[in-house]
Amino acid sequence: MIIDAKITNRPNSGDFKERIYDNESPWNSQAWTWVKFLEKDGGEWIGNFRGNGNSVALSAVRNEIVVLTSDYAFRINTNNGDVIEIEGRPLYKAVTISPDGTIVLADYYYISKTNESLKESQVIKSPIKMDMIEFKEWTGNILEFKCDEFLNENKKNILMELDSKTWEIKEKNKGSA
Repeated sequence: MIIDAKITNRPNSGDFKERIYDNESPWNSQAWTWVKFLEKDGGEWIGNFRGNGNSVALSAVRNEIVVLTSDYAFRINTNNGDVIEIEGRPLYKAVTISPDGTIVLADYYYISKTNESLKESQVIKSPIKMDMIEFKEWTGNILEFKCDEFLNENKKNILMELDSKTWEIKEKNKGSA
């Protein structure tokens, strides 16, 4: 069982067992991302994913990993490393997992969530139009993130919070959305 996953540099050939994660398409880039997986027994292996690496998140609750690249979003089963789902040409730039196992995704302008297919994610309403979303960290059920207010040069690097119990976004240290 996989217990950790991290984007890493390309390994030397033969240093690790490798598994290729790809999807045939004429639109594929020539870029690859390497993710190092750590097994419960201490074993390590590498997954080669098509596209430039954006983000990786592991959900122990769901027994899956989400790997985002420029070409695809991959959902991987932590028990065997098999693909659960591949979404082509995702707009997502970041992924994290809430404490209850919900997949939380961000593109440049929106944050969305899903418990099912990546294709069926639901946008979470925000009190401002967001741009350049960057996830920071979870504190309990609260995800802290930074963003700019879209088309407002005076509102950059705003600290925001997403409550994974109510699924509300608010500016940190302000009232509810």
